[in-house]
Amino acid sequence: MKVTDKIEQGRIISIEVLPPDRGHSAEDIFKAVDELITDYPISFINVTRHAAETTYVELEDGIIVKVPKVKRPGTVGLTAALMKRYSVDVVPHVLCRGMNKFELEDLLIDLYLIGVQNVFAIRGEYENAEGESKQENNKDYHTYAVDLVQQIAHMNKGHYLYQKESTMSTDFCIGVAGYPEKHFEAPNLEEDMKHLKEKVEAGANYIITQMVFDFDVYKDFVERARSIGINVPIIPGIKPVVSLKSIYSIPRKFFVNIPHAFLEKMQEAKSSKEEFEVGTAFMASLVEKLLSWGAPGLHLFTMGKSKSAKALLQAVWR
Repeated sequence: MKVTDKIEQGRIISIEVLPPDRGHSAEDIFKAVDELITDYPISFINVTRHAAETTYVELEDGIIVKVPKVKRPGTVGLTAALMKRYSVDVVPHVLCRGMNKFELEDLLIDLYLIGVQNVFAIRGEYENAEGESKQENNKDYHTYAVDLVQQIAHMNKGHYLYQKESTMSTDFCIGVAGYPEKHFEAPNLEEDMKHLKEKVEAGANYIITQMVFDFDVYKDFVERARSIGINVPIIPGIKPVVSLKSIYSIPRKFFVNIPHAFLEKMQEAKSSKEEFEVGTAFMASLVEKLLSWGAPGLHLFTMGKSKSAKALLQAVWR
């Protein structure tokens, strides 16, 4: 079922997981999902994807070669495994970075043929400058997420890069990312909102936000979006923060703000157990405000772990 159809039926819960590291099994991911899907009506599972990074590998004969390497491969395989194991809708991430548009078309065809109805289209990030320069000014690669959204929307109309007569039309429901505190590369929020509207006009059907920790930040973002004609569902992204260490690390990595009142309460905690309880209570209060105001549900960034996500759902989902 499409994400937008699920939203029409009522509040949704989605969770986001990472594929396992190269050479590792998905058993820990399955255990985390088991913990949540057994007790809560998980609407869909997002599976992240990483861009290929250039690295150097020494072969058996001592020759060193430069090759593309994905730290966490297996997005398609994990998507299929989750669909089969849980009979749940799975939303794989599709990235501009690391694949040219012809490779993306093949990937999208594979996803459609295994029964995927929803995709999440994002630009993605490289961890080093070499990957960035590879795509720069290369017409075979998409520069921005809006270009990828357009490609998927064209496939939904039966238009392929290698055009053939009587091609099938895909029917992907397309999700995109929104940044309530603006994308770190955008000069201001107004410019960032303009780019978000371009993605919706190109064919995006719903938005999942970067993690939010302040109700007013989400509310302001939605109101700004509606004022400029963005009328698709906007699902708040929620990261259960249950340690003081995370309070300091998350802003550096994701360019978001932590409310000072939350920081003070976490600083006053006397143990890791108390930090967990304080963090869960704060996030539960935030989620209750979001849902009461009319948010269509919540998207949980679990990072493949279930303990904090389960504690949060126990507090708010009755």
